[in-house]
Amino acid sequence: MLGYAGNKTLLPLIRGTSAYDGEHPLLHEVLTNLPPGPVGIVVHHCAADVEMATQDFAVAHIPQPVTNGTGGALLAARSFLETVRQDAVIITMGDVPLIRRTTYAKLLRMLDERELVILAFEPSDRAHYGMLEMDGERVLRIVEWKYWHTYSPAQKAGLRFCNAGVYAARRSTLLTYLDRLAHQPHVVQKQQGDEWVTIKEYFLTDLVELMSTDGLPVGWVLAPEDEVTGVDTPEALQVVQKHYLEKSGKLMVES
Repeated sequence: MLGYAGNKTLLPLIRGTSAYDGEHPLLHEVLTNLPPGPVGIVVHHCAADVEMATQDFAVAHIPQPVTNGTGGALLAARSFLETVRQDAVIITMGDVPLIRRTTYAKLLRMLDERELVILAFEPSDRAHYGMLEMDGERVLRIVEWKYWHTYSPAQKAGLRFCNAGVYAARRSTLLTYLDRLAHQPHVVQKQQGDEWVTIKEYFLTDLVELMSTDGLPVGWVLAPEDEVTGVDTPEALQVVQKHYLEKSGKLMVES
């Protein structure tokens, strides 16, 4: 997160003297809300801090050698996925702490009919979110803003739901498609400090189109927008902190 040197997943949900100081890290809430089962945390930035903060949880820490995208994080977790026995896999993020356990359960139930399920939301402002392109109830692909913002008004009207970046998948299917994901990196430019560098990244969203193109059923589950708010900015952190206090009944209202 720009302006913050630490790992943002360790920022507090219960603020103390400031939004950056307090109790109950975002990541702790994510881990608490996940359904039972083995958990792997992909680590890179401030990895030692994350490992220390989660030492009381039964989790495996999975190094991601380079920050090469959300798909790269999943590729780093391949050996972990090969060792677990569960058929259902949830892929989620450490900076989206308000997703309820009941929502994760809905994703898993949808896997009875689908190979991959996307958590979606209907935004008050589409901003630069990736949108779900659908055929009826079947998701065909996730279209990024750099493409859909050039669509015609009629095409844009057909894009209703945004991608929350959280998924459930059948483990055997996921492992099969990780092989294909590994062979289609994207060459992108990113700013690192004061410099722009060219790197190869892997996009988790590519799995949607790969599976859909092969005829596999890809579904979706809808969540409220405030439940899937991610912490990308100081302003978003404060919004999430407020929502958490409201949800937990700890918000004091002055009369």
